[in-house]
Amino acid sequence: MNFFFKIIFIVFLFYSCNNSVKVIEEEVQANNVPNNNANQNSQKKDTLILNCDEYKKLALKSDSILLKAIEINTFDANKAIKDFTNFSYYCHTDSLAPIYLIKTAQVARSINNFKQAQVVLERCIRNYPLFKDKPAAMFLLAQLYDEANELNNETQAEQLYQEIIQDYPKSTWAKNAKGALKFLGKSDEEIIKELNKK
Repeated sequence: MNFFFKIIFIVFLFYSCNNSVKVIEEEVQANNVPNNNANQNSQKKDTLILNCDEYKKLALKSDSILLKAIEINTFDANKAIKDFTNFSYYCHTDSLAPIYLIKTAQVARSINNFKQAQVVLERCIRNYPLFKDKPAAMFLLAQLYDEANELNNETQAEQLYQEIIQDYPKSTWAKNAKGALKFLGKSDEEIIKELNKK
């Protein structure tokens, strides 16, 4: 009887890990985000082999590589995105998980992967409502919407800026959001002219 329960437990464990991978893949596909994992089978292996300490080490190593880089190359950026995302997803209860979602968004944005940046910032905002840097994540997402060559949705940008001002009125991010609202919808030339007047 004991052997039977062990088999059921192993099958359940494998099924749960497999489902976690599917959830990420479905979210990525639903949002048209390219999957940066060249070999999906290796990601499935990772989920069975690695623990949170190992995911954290990989994330910290990628972070260190990026911090030392003079300019980001696509290979290092995609490796960091994978490491940061894996750590944040599989170790979601770790206090660094939301921070690494923001880092993922910053790296993705730096290589013009705006959709992925959007997805991870939305996940950060949604899954970590008490995160002290939630207004920073909201502001970064608003900036993505604000830029014409990125997500180009002024309505969404304005809504996020207003939420920051309303929900975090005494924060630096509220001040930044007020400033951003003044320039919303204006071209770079218009912004420069307005700044020169002051």
